[in-house]
Amino acid sequence: MSTNPNTATPAAKLKIAKYWAASCGGCDISLLEIGPNLLELIKIADVVFWPCAADFKYEDVRNYPDGYIDLCFYNGGIRNSEQEEVARLLRRKSKSLVAYGQCAADGGIPALANLKTVKGIFNASYHDNPSIDNPAGVEPQPVTPSEYGDLEIPRFYPQVLRLKDVVPVDYEIPGCPPQSDRVWEAILALAGGQVPLQNRNVKVACFDKAVCDECKLEKRQVRIKEFKRVHTSIPEPNWCLLEQGYLCVGPATRSGCGALCPQAGMPCEGCYGPAGDVVDQGTAMVSAIASMLDARTEEQAQAMIDQIADPVGTFYRFTLGSSHLKARK
Repeated sequence: MSTNPNTATPAAKLKIAKYWAASCGGCDISLLEIGPNLLELIKIADVVFWPCAADFKYEDVRNYPDGYIDLCFYNGGIRNSEQEEVARLLRRKSKSLVAYGQCAADGGIPALANLKTVKGIFNASYHDNPSIDNPAGVEPQPVTPSEYGDLEIPRFYPQVLRLKDVVPVDYEIPGCPPQSDRVWEAILALAGGQVPLQNRNVKVACFDKAVCDECKLEKRQVRIKEFKRVHTSIPEPNWCLLEQGYLCVGPATRSGCGALCPQAGMPCEGCYGPAGDVVDQGTAMVSAIASMLDARTEEQAQAMIDQIADPVGTFYRFTLGSSHLKARK
């Protein structure tokens, strides 16, 4: 371990934390994917809160002094009152709070539920569902009286919120999930002091350019003649998927992943969020497509647009929470 030359005593380890909110759990796995670098991490840092990995309690965090945690990774959006409460607690206890992954940064896939009402979501989950046997029509309630006292569960919010909608965020690491090499670079930068622990909403572990700038598939500068889907046809190898008519969101997506999906013959789905200074990823993608359509009339253009299945889920799969649409009005 490194030592402080002024005191000749071992340097204090960083204290790091990680929390899992409204997300799939892939972000926790992605941290483990730094592989052998985990051994380097434990040399410089102690984990003081990571419920997914060890038996930590909220009370442990409440008992820490404010600012005790040097670096906290918060993954997942905020769908209920418990997740908001923990976000506020970790913000208070952390010097640096990082929105880790696309759900925390832009709402991610959970935010697609913002297109539905709470009533509609509950109806699909507890009533109008072929796998549910619920003749009494029971729904979870925030407070349920029982002979042992009131039983409480978190309140379900009308929409999925981003972490920065609730508390100030220092850094964002985009991706669904973030790529492990980019994650390790960000950890080294933060732990090594190359960037300040306290900042405001700065993206790290990614690049400003678009996925297309990383993609090695050939661009032939041809117009899109029709839209296709990968489960109905096989793309021609080594040729830009979007030019072939497969809805690749690479032109509107931030790079940092290495263009992994297009290299495997799968269109980019946009999991690193909007590229560069773009605010609304879907709008940017619509603009890119409009410039590439092989249509001479409005009718021809409309016929091609009608071939696109689920436009919102395609153009805002990971960023509806940060878009101009944001949620059902």
